[in-house]
Amino acid sequence: MRTEWVAKRRGQSNVSQMHYARQGVITEEMHYVARRENLPVDLIRDEVARGRMIIPANINHTNLEPMAIGIASKCKVNANIGASPNSSNLQEEVDKLNLAVKYGADTVMDLSTGGGNLDQIRTAIIKASPVPIGTVPVYQALESVHGTIENLTADDFLHIIEKHAQQGVDYQTIHAGILIEHLPLVRNRITGIVSRGGGILARWMLHHHKQNPLYTHFQDIIEIFKRYDVSFSLGDSLRPGCTHDASDEAQLAELKTLGQLTRKAWEDDVQVMVEGPGHVPMDQIEFNVRKQMEECSEAPFYVLGPLVTDIAPGYDHITSAIGAAMAGWYGTAMLCYVTPKEHLGLPDAEDVRNGLIAYKIAAHAADIARHRPGARDRDDELSKARYNFDWNRQFELSLDPERAKEYHDETLPADIYKTAEFCSMCGPKFCPMQTKVDADALTELEKFLAKETVTQS
Repeated sequence: MRTEWVAKRRGQSNVSQMHYARQGVITEEMHYVARRENLPVDLIRDEVARGRMIIPANINHTNLEPMAIGIASKCKVNANIGASPNSSNLQEEVDKLNLAVKYGADTVMDLSTGGGNLDQIRTAIIKASPVPIGTVPVYQALESVHGTIENLTADDFLHIIEKHAQQGVDYQTIHAGILIEHLPLVRNRITGIVSRGGGILARWMLHHHKQNPLYTHFQDIIEIFKRYDVSFSLGDSLRPGCTHDASDEAQLAELKTLGQLTRKAWEDDVQVMVEGPGHVPMDQIEFNVRKQMEECSEAPFYVLGPLVTDIAPGYDHITSAIGAAMAGWYGTAMLCYVTPKEHLGLPDAEDVRNGLIAYKIAAHAADIARHRPGARDRDDELSKARYNFDWNRQFELSLDPERAKEYHDETLPADIYKTAEFCSMCGPKFCPMQTKVDADALTELEKFLAKETVTQS
């Protein structure tokens, strides 16, 4: 789709969507996003120019179907996949990508740390993906020095960041906000630093007693991103790993730095979204969203969860979807899914499915709560089908049609039951929706009630 669109931009010093938007230019990607979101294209351009919306669309990812992340657009969902040294391989990751796209992932992050050639895995995922792909380049930077964190240099990081940009990665998590002066602030935490990327940078700084090289070389990263239109996803290295640690001094100190880095990237017209927690009690979620908007000048917020309790290993797609729905309601632009395997192991295909559906529910609930135009149309259509016992239409409108049909057919599998006016819960005699009251009957009842007193017997 985008081959001709990007051809005319190649060779320019800045090809970012923000750069064009600030020049008053409406790109083909902006037109496409406007149609997908059913929003005026001028609004899309204005939001991108302001920095309140991003269109992650690397010029080397030409099979991408452009989408937007921002408070003015629908709440989005990211799915994490990735091979590890202990499990998975290239084909499994491509299969996970296809499954994630099937079940509605708006973006996919490749968090591979091993299990094969990382460049091959990444390029295969990008080639197969119609949705934006994100990565965490610090993982491959560490692999390039055989896992010895102390040997990493700024050039190692910059080399991998540019390699990912050349390969077509649309956004990269850059852990530039964790500073050496922030490290003592984690002393009173239960879980310390839970970000893998943040942990790598923290160990580097503790060893060398030097400032975070991603922070000191932030302008170099900006220059790379300008050439390919890669969006920053500024990593929250000090996100809380349990509800005890939420909204603490360390998290908020890093958030202030992320706001400064956001505005620095905007000076060069580079797109930014900001990552957020993590584990947050329900009563602190609104504060976290409002605080991010304040500190980061309303750059799109992208949160992991947040999990609202820590006592449900195996069910953290639920504990986090509760927080995700609330975060989306308060204005978070994208939700990063959590699977049932969170804290326990590498997700498989079924975990990807369960995590994604939980988060599509959360994002859609947030869109309804924010009264986005047309957000409830599908709900109303499904409700009409439910009332009319149109089972096939119900399946069709479901977020997971296969699962809905599977559960229905466990007890009533025969085709005749696809037109039955009951399910196995109430049976044929007790379904309340069989009580069909037509308009004429209600009119007669209203006349009766207007002049008669109903006896209480």
